[in-house]
Amino acid sequence: MGGYRGKARELLESKSISVGDRVKIRKKGRTYEGLLMPRIELGDPNHLVVKLDSGYNVGVKVEEALEIAKMKGGKAPKMRMPPLKFERDPDKPNITIVGTGGTVASRVDYRTGAVHPAFSAQEIYNAVPELVDMANIKAVTACNVLSENMTPKLWAKVGETVADELNGEASGVVIAHGTDTMGYTAAALSFMLQDLSKPVVLVGSQRSSDRPSSDATLNLIGAVAAAGADMAGVCGVMHGSTEDKYCLIHRGTKMRKCHTSRRDAFQSVNVLPLGMIRNGKLELFQDVKRRSDAEVKVDSKFEEKVALIKTFPNIQSVVVEDLLDRGYRGIVLEGTGLGHVPESLYSGIKRAKKEGVPVVMTSQCIWGRVNMRVYSTGRDLLELDVISGGDMLPETAYVKLMWVLGHTQNFEEVRGLMRKNLAGELTSRTRPDTFMKSFLPEG
Repeated sequence: MGGYRGKARELLESKSISVGDRVKIRKKGRTYEGLLMPRIELGDPNHLVVKLDSGYNVGVKVEEALEIAKMKGGKAPKMRMPPLKFERDPDKPNITIVGTGGTVASRVDYRTGAVHPAFSAQEIYNAVPELVDMANIKAVTACNVLSENMTPKLWAKVGETVADELNGEASGVVIAHGTDTMGYTAAALSFMLQDLSKPVVLVGSQRSSDRPSSDATLNLIGAVAAAGADMAGVCGVMHGSTEDKYCLIHRGTKMRKCHTSRRDAFQSVNVLPLGMIRNGKLELFQDVKRRSDAEVKVDSKFEEKVALIKTFPNIQSVVVEDLLDRGYRGIVLEGTGLGHVPESLYSGIKRAKKEGVPVVMTSQCIWGRVNMRVYSTGRDLLELDVISGGDMLPETAYVKLMWVLGHTQNFEEVRGLMRKNLAGELTSRTRPDTFMKSFLPEG
């Protein structure tokens, strides 16, 4: 009975209703009509699940006031799709999808309700059949962690996997990644992958494949399209609107997750997106580096003892001094406005300067750039050798400082590299039309 048990099963059997039938439920003045869906076997036994005509599922608790009637018989949905047949096509690009633990392509276990990564090429084709006509898909796994558990060592492992594929037969690489720290990994790969000659595209989904509102399919189609395009570099591809209209391509050092749950959570900050993918067609908004046959190298030296500190009213220097006591070699500050911190933090910054520990200033404002020459507070910080982060995102500055300190501990060399645009993380001017998608046409 499709996972139903207890009161729910008894009710359905008394009405001769089966999973897949169209039903109408009346309860407390409300009416729900749609297809009766299967329940997970280990779930609450006192709820019915109905897929409404809108595509969304609703759970209705079984109570005495509930009335249910079968409107039309139907068939139970298949839990497993038959394998989709495909053959390698020499005229299509070879795209490798590297797994890190994300569920952009996934399947539902109807016994437990768990969502499992679908990560063989066969499973990915089954999950997104449109890919059969786009590319020859190969799937490999670099690691299997929740994105919040990513570390510099795992960044290096992902980078080595990507380079091996690009230096082999892959025309491009797609990295399936959790959205929460996708921006950090994108930045790390941007600094790490040297002489990058093909596309490396990070992709994820805000809503997993078991949900009717999932963004996984469109995102993965867009990512594979970008990975096969004539461009080179690290980027991310995610929904560009709340509807299934298009995906945006974001530069790896300029992309940020700006909402907890919206499908268009990712935005390019202080720059235009690299481009858009709509109806399978790629449109570029910027000049991009074109693909080549150059060998990709991996430079994965990161100094792990770097901290990112969000400043706040009444923050005390002990926050910085404790990190120095623990041997930290670099600090990135998320200052207020143009790059300010309370005077109560000055003594900690002075100690960092004395010990040769670089301090980099970014802004909590996200959009805009640091300018510490406007107000006296900023000028005081410049006197303390605080390095301006320009228009870098705080998380990008954090990753960059880790990478820079992995190569030199000389303060002046660190200052020079942090001020130098290495991977598109710094721009010389901020365009007025890059704030909150103001460049995009309506619709």
